[in-house]
Amino acid sequence: MRIGCLHTASSNIDVFEAALGSLDRADIKLGHMVRPDLLAAAAQAGEMNEAIAMQTRKALAVLCAQNDAVLLTCSTLGPAIKAITSTVPVLRVDEALARQAVADGEKVIALCAVKTTLLPTLDLFKMVAKDTGVAVEVRLVDDAWDYFMAGDLNRYFLTMAEAADRAYVDGADVVAFAQASMAGATVYVKQSRNPLTSPFCGLYAAIAACQRKLD
Repeated sequence: MRIGCLHTASSNIDVFEAALGSLDRADIKLGHMVRPDLLAAAAQAGEMNEAIAMQTRKALAVLCAQNDAVLLTCSTLGPAIKAITSTVPVLRVDEALARQAVADGEKVIALCAVKTTLLPTLDLFKMVAKDTGVAVEVRLVDDAWDYFMAGDLNRYFLTMAEAADRAYVDGADVVAFAQASMAGATVYVKQSRNPLTSPFCGLYAAIAACQRKLD
């Protein structure tokens, strides 16, 4: 089984490879495409517009031709998959994250680091939580993305971990790290519960989608 990943940060390659390694699934291989220009264009525009969505879908189509399932790992670009028609499953890792979060708790707080991710994440979590009775809140963690862009991953992870701890103190029974780049922050969280991360949720969803196709 081969799963393709469309990233907007090259550091996410190691994040997803590490997540796969912990699953002990030697039968699964990952393919990676990195397109930082897509996120940069969205940041410049202030949001993902249709031109960026079209470029995202073109990149996803290339991955569809090479893989059994495809994961879009950038939350900002997530809505682009709505217009995709493909026999290969194309999944948003943040949608898998949102569905797991809503299934696991009654008060969910999702944490974002990028402003362009805030609205699509809020829309996604509200859509998933609709009619469930689960309370959903999405928070933007100030300054965190500046640390990431500066290459200071330790400060980035510590900032996200502190935000997760505050969310638990504020009553969240589930905290979700809405961006794949945050996964490394879980080891710095001081509360007894670890936040959900999108690499694991996305991989589980892709594997399940491939299995359904085979069945």
